Amino acid sequence: MPSSSGGTPVTFKAGCPQCRGRFELAAGALRLAIGGSRRSTFYSFTCPQCGAQVRKPAGERIVELLTGGGVSTLRSV
Repeated sequence: MPSSSGGTPVTFKAGCPQCRGRFELAAGALRLAIGGSRRSTFYSFTCPQCGAQVRKPAGERIVELLTGGGVSTLRSV
């Protein structure tokens, strides 16, 4: 979920399934891919604690939160 107070940049709480780390990421640290199906719609990031490449599914609500928070989006057909 994004969090912001006043003019502060939006950050998103995230977790790494590899190292189990919990942290906050700025919008620039996340990437969103919107495909033609649920299976091809996901967000990804690099874990700041262990360096793992993380990819997680993104439903409608997640897509709405990430795009509203300024995460760069790639749309595929």
